[in-house]
Amino acid sequence: VSLYAATKKSNELMASTYSHLYDIQATGLRFFTVYGPWGRPDMAIWKFTEAMLNHRPLEVYAEGKLMRDFTYIDDITGGILAILDRLNTKKSPEIMNIGNNHPETVNDLISALEHTLGIIGVKKNQPMQPGDVEATFADITRIYNFSAFSPKTGIETGLTKFVDWYRNYRQESSDR
Repeated sequence: VSLYAATKKSNELMASTYSHLYDIQATGLRFFTVYGPWGRPDMAIWKFTEAMLNHRPLEVYAEGKLMRDFTYIDDITGGILAILDRLNTKKSPEIMNIGNNHPETVNDLISALEHTLGIIGVKKNQPMQPGDVEATFADITRIYNFSAFSPKTGIETGLTKFVDWYRNYRQESSDR
């Protein structure tokens, strides 16, 4: 239903074909709603943090009921390293998900961010965007079975780390 999903699927098909044609082992990694320092400014956590600190309304789609598997960057890198440690010991699955394995609603995210910032956000509800889906989350069974990886960073801890970084980043930017 989304162009984003179509590009991911087409990339996986190309990698699988290349692997088959040239007999090269390939492992595709699917990351789920990654956030943290140096993250993308177009992602909800960055946008909500910026809006709340600047006392602007939060653009919330589908009444905040959409569910996402918010995954802190340290868990993504931990998953990659766990896979790399095992690649030479046994054949890896072609595709593995790396995510928090615990979907949260956008409303839950906003509540946790409000607690972290000590600011109550004002929501401006918007309709669901074309091509969006109600829920995305990582089934991490393959990566766990392959490498025993499991995420360690809950949303509260991850948001605290992000907000600390964000405030420092903004301060350094304004000092320039």
